[in-house]
Amino acid sequence: MERFLSNAINNIDAKGRVSVPAHFRQVLAGRGVRELYALQAIGHPAIDVGGMDLLERYEARMAAEDPFGEDYADMSLFAYGDGAFLKFDGEGRIMISDFIRSHTGITDRVAFVGRNHFFQLWEPSQFEAYRAEARARLTARRLGRGAFESTPE
Repeated sequence: MERFLSNAINNIDAKGRVSVPAHFRQVLAGRGVRELYALQAIGHPAIDVGGMDLLERYEARMAAEDPFGEDYADMSLFAYGDGAFLKFDGEGRIMISDFIRSHTGITDRVAFVGRNHFFQLWEPSQFEAYRAEARARLTARRLGRGAFESTPE
């Protein structure tokens, strides 16, 4: 299993910890990931989570920019200033810190959402709303193409 696939909702315990779903831990173990890199998603109340490869993807993109330019400065702030490392405990749990809560609105439950090479942490109702919006956009595009393709030229 090489990809983060599917989604799951887990409860946060009284100490602020949540178990990372077993199938996500399997992907991380297969990649040799022991420490997670997390950053606040741009434009969505979610946290992007992955191994060092996630951080390296942002760093490769930054390397293509002028290091004195505004784009570089913005990306650097995003990748480092809005980023944090998360550690697993012995039970495969991570701490849901203020860094995560303030950006997502997570309180007592976390939606883990697979996104191929990384996964996201969402407040469950926010995720359901976003998923419904995304499905509606995809449906509209599909219907739009179908109508366009059937129109004689």
